[in-house]
Amino acid sequence: MMKPKKDITIYDIARKLSLSSATVSRGLQNHPAINKNTRKKIQEAARQLGYRHNNFASNLRKQKTNTIGVMIHELNSNFITSVLAGIEKVTTEAGYDLIIAHSSERYEKEAANALNLFHKRVDGLIASLAFDTTNLEHFLPYEEKGIPVIFFDRVEEQGDSTKVIIDNYACGYQATRHLIEQGCERIVMVTASLQRNVYAQRHRGYEHALRDNNIPYNKDLVLIKDLSEQCGVEAALQIISMNPMPDGAFITNDFSAAVCMQTLKEHGIRIPQDIAVVGFNNDAISKLVEPQLTTIDYPGMDMGEIAARNLVNHLKGVSNIKTTNTIIVNSELIVRKSSLKRGSK
Repeated sequence: MMKPKKDITIYDIARKLSLSSATVSRGLQNHPAINKNTRKKIQEAARQLGYRHNNFASNLRKQKTNTIGVMIHELNSNFITSVLAGIEKVTTEAGYDLIIAHSSERYEKEAANALNLFHKRVDGLIASLAFDTTNLEHFLPYEEKGIPVIFFDRVEEQGDSTKVIIDNYACGYQATRHLIEQGCERIVMVTASLQRNVYAQRHRGYEHALRDNNIPYNKDLVLIKDLSEQCGVEAALQIISMNPMPDGAFITNDFSAAVCMQTLKEHGIRIPQDIAVVGFNNDAISKLVEPQLTTIDYPGMDMGEIAARNLVNHLKGVSNIKTTNTIIVNSELIVRKSSLKRGSK
């Protein structure tokens, strides 16, 4: 069996060129103190010998890895994909690499990921919490070591951690009020675990919009689901079985809303004439379904960029995330045909 080749070091280059190791090191870094021709010779010799710079050893000496950890709760989501794109854009420009871990919506996996990224010596962490996460104890090692952590979207609202969110309460209120303005009086809400801040706040907005418009809150019209494809089918079948059937639906995920609409249509339910529908996220699917889906624009790219920029600025000493508790990203209701009951025949 062939032995793996030994890594080439700066000392090998120095021997080949009869130069000091310090000169070679500076030449490889294009240091202006080294003559241009000497720099060229050093870099050419490095290429010929197959030299690779050892970032790991260099970073350990500097007590930093130029790596940022990202913890997400799922991968199969347009929203998360756009958040990651925003994070990647900012961190790449700033010279940081990313290590991405996902929890599959499980606290145990999230806690293991947090420990794993801590041991990989990430310089900072950007995290979104799993459905069943109830405390932040697994992030304590970061706090104790002074490693900055920014939470986004799924956050723990109590406490002083830095978080980037939208105003989920206002969005829930706005979506529900829009359905009421379209003449809806029996509005079903399809959402996920109310343990998580995003869904709890959207639910609170829904509840208050009903109350402010003298519509009684009915817990039987709140369907707690996992917001999957199957959830959309189940929600539609539950809606059809209700007597009287709801005339409005606020579904806090566009994909689930699209599947729900499709299932309703397959059972002869007209949208928006029989039931007006509002989704959440402004995913690409909201423009592909028929009728096009009214939704809340949740700007994932902006959220990713804002979280990453605040973390990078903190790491570079430009600002301190400890001085900012909550950053709210703008969001808005985008009205399309799925909810326009008034004037529809």
